[in-house]
Amino acid sequence: MSRSPMRRTAAAVAAGALVLGGATVSVGLGTGVASAQTACAQSSHAEKGPNLETWGVKHSYDRSVNVTEAASGSQVTYKTIVSTSGIGNPYVNTLVDTPPAGFGAPVSAKLTVFHAIGGLKTVDVPAIPDGNSFKFTHTGWFVNSGNPLTLETTYVVPSAAAGTAITSGGFKVAGTVGVDNNMPNLTACFTMRAPNPGEATLGSLDSAGLGSEEGQLSSTGSVSDILGDTIANVINSGAIEGLIS
Repeated sequence: MSRSPMRRTAAAVAAGALVLGGATVSVGLGTGVASAQTACAQSSHAEKGPNLETWGVKHSYDRSVNVTEAASGSQVTYKTIVSTSGIGNPYVNTLVDTPPAGFGAPVSAKLTVFHAIGGLKTVDVPAIPDGNSFKFTHTGWFVNSGNPLTLETTYVVPSAAAGTAITSGGFKVAGTVGVDNNMPNLTACFTMRAPNPGEATLGSLDSAGLGSEEGQLSSTGSVSDILGDTIANVINSGAIEGLIS
């Protein structure tokens, strides 16, 4: 059963009120999954060619993460683009994405690539475990100067101390026409932050089985639902307007 926008908003307000009122539920930040760095670059770039190996074509590889900061339990998305310039079109058959140390499997993986019918399309692709990395394979994805290949992988951020720089692993590409490249330094970095009051409270309720639809406190609903319904009822009754009018 899905929550209405009013209930979801009211639940978030209630969570913030609990924190501001002193009824906090702490969220433990465990051992950092990566050491802090003096520089935390959100994106990186690599090139190959043009040379004889690439048949005179320049291959470009770009990797980035969609946020500069993230809290434990949130999601981050890494975008890796394989593109070319000049005459020539490689077929890519393997991509290997390495997330930061301590990350689990991606919760989502999408590939945007050229299709003979329909042009560029975005499709879900299965992630195959490959050591500490995740591999994506195909008989051959077409790439040329007007049609880059873009892989987007989304991961849940594990616990780490606020301020820790989280740097991804590198990226590998295999295929034809010299596109093959192993790039351990094609990385992307973001910094851990503490969860905001709403994230901390609702996240703790979820971990205790009280904040989700499945974790019901009683037949009347979860804690966040009860708080949300209470505030929503007060708003709908006009009591707040009476207090401020």
